[in-house]
Parts: sequence; structure tokens; C-alpha cells
Amino acid sequence: MAGSLQSLCVYCGSASGHDAAYADSARALGLEIARRGMSLVYGGGHVGLMGVVADAVLAAGAEVTGVIPSALMDSEVGHTRLTKLHVVKDMHERKALMAELADGFIALPGGIGTLEELFEVMTWLQLGYHRKPVGLLNTMDFYDDLLRMLNKQRDAGFLKPAHHALLITEADITKLIDRMTAFEMPEGVSVFSRRAASTLGP
Repeated sequence: MAGSLQSLCVYCGSASGHDAAYADSARALGLEIARRGMSLVYGGGHVGLMGVVADAVLAAGAEVTGVIPSALMDSEVGHTRLTKLHVVKDMHERKALMAELADGFIALPGGIGTLEELFEVMTWLQLGYHRKPVGLLNTMDFYDDLLRMLNKQRDAGFLKPAHHALLITEADITKLIDRMTAFEMPEGVSVFSRRAASTLGP
């Protein structure tokens, strides 16, 4: 897995947040993705941080693939200038295709949907259903409370230390992607990990 990141799936808000620093960070991430010769996979919207990161990647000359449910496309949330846009049936199909197309996942600040997407791919990772890195960009300490909750789950015995350690968290974009690029799935993290290593792709 290490060193093989060609496409990154970014989860983020369909709103921009009250502080311009959130959009600045999303834009910087888009530029870094393009600078490294990677492509972006995301939810296909043109609004909020979703639109900011997609526009930044496109402006820098890199490819962007969007995946959006038909209901959201019909309500004019869909981005119409992407390299490729998949219009799918529902949210389940959307998330599955995004996960299939990406070599790694990064969550930016966002709402309930962003958290749901992040924890779904984290669950799949700890079960061994994939071996792709999952990163959290902690812009302006946005996720500090969430990280404290994860620490509490670990300390209370509900989250194994090995699973807790799988989430790569940084406030700096370059450090985050560097760590994700170097990620290798530890042996024995889950009861499924050996089976997954022999049956799943990277």
C-alpha cells in the first residue's frame, strides 16, 4: 500500500462554515492533491467545501471524479465541470463507488454526513475490508472534541488501541498526505485482516 496513492477521496461539508479558514484549507488541500499528481474523488457537489476543493483541483489541472445521487443532481447541487461525474441511485451506491475509486480517504470539517462517511470507512478498515489509509485534517482544531471522544472510547475499553491508531490525524496538509502515503496495514489488527490481505486489492 505504501507509496501507491493515486487518488484521494475527500469527505467534507456541503457548507463552507463561518470562518474563511475552512475554505482556505480545502483549497490548499485541492492544490496539494494536484501538485502531487493525484486525482480527487468526492461527492460531486458544487456547494460548500465540496465545491472549493473540487474547483482547486480542476484549476490546477488535475482530474476530479464526482459521485452524486440522482436526487441531489436533480436539485442542482451537482458540479457540471468535473472530469467525470457518476450519477447513482442513492447514498449507499455513492459511498460504495467513492470507496472503490479511491486509494485513500481524508475528512475535512463538515456535518453529520461527513462524520458518517468517515466512520464508515474507518469501520471497514478496522474490520480489514480494505487496507487504504484514512486521514483527518484537523483544521483550526475542528475535530479536537471528536478526538477526545475517541480517546475516551479507547480508555474505556470500547475501542482497541490498534484500531484507535489507524486514524491518521494532522493539522498540516503536507504531513497528513505524507503519513497516508507511508501507511501500511498492521498485521493482526482485526480477525478478518489476514483473510482480507489475501483476497482484497490495495
